[in-house]
Amino acid sequence: MSHRAKKRFGQNFLHDASVIQRIVDVIDPHADDHMVEIGPGQAALTIPLLRVVSEMDAIEVDRDLIPIVERTCSPVGNVNLTNADALKFDFSTLRHDERPLRLVGNLPYNISTPILFHVLESRAAIKDMHFMLQKEVVDRMAAGPGSKTYGRLSVMLQAYCDVTHLFDIGPGAFDPPPKVDSSIVRLVPKPDDQIVITHHAAFAQIVKQCFEQRRKTLRNNLKGILDGDAIEALGINPSARAETLSVEDFQTLAEAAGITE
Repeated sequence: MSHRAKKRFGQNFLHDASVIQRIVDVIDPHADDHMVEIGPGQAALTIPLLRVVSEMDAIEVDRDLIPIVERTCSPVGNVNLTNADALKFDFSTLRHDERPLRLVGNLPYNISTPILFHVLESRAAIKDMHFMLQKEVVDRMAAGPGSKTYGRLSVMLQAYCDVTHLFDIGPGAFDPPPKVDSSIVRLVPKPDDQIVITHHAAFAQIVKQCFEQRRKTLRNNLKGILDGDAIEALGINPSARAETLSVEDFQTLAEAAGITE
């Protein structure tokens, strides 16, 4: 039942029992939860979750791992496995009743940011998400305005979710060990009445444009969209850099930009 980690899938399998238990503790699963795991790997996290929920869904891109997960988990509970690319999978299709989804996963570091943006599209069906990612990425996800790590990822995630950096994990907890430290992060989608974004595509475009060249001012990065006077009229300094703006500031710019959806 051995499986060699595949570099093209960014596989690093978690094996440290104490780290696994700590992750389960912060997830805090309950028997009636609808758990969904992205990339169960060799079921290191799947099994302790199954002991609580007895049935869960899992999305695995590596078809060679499917029979391993099935054999390993069958004595414990039922895993509804789908062989699919998480970047192309519609997670909202997994919700069949009133229970929102609880997503978990050790995300491949080479595609973690695209996966985060993708799962946001299904946020209405999701209660919370607990992911293991490269520490550097989690630092960016949770960073606040004025921080050197605050950027497009910070703004886009914090506009729609409460983001909490929970704890860090060293390379030795994995096989093979990655060359970087990892972190566990919690994302809780905000209810609609707490989301300040009204024009989502325009907001995304403005945020991307503002961070296109971090060292440039808003006046330069938004040239052709909003001039300096228009930015200043919004109560925002046109000479400021994007890293100093709040989520609400970006929404104000998006509203004024008049970008069609």
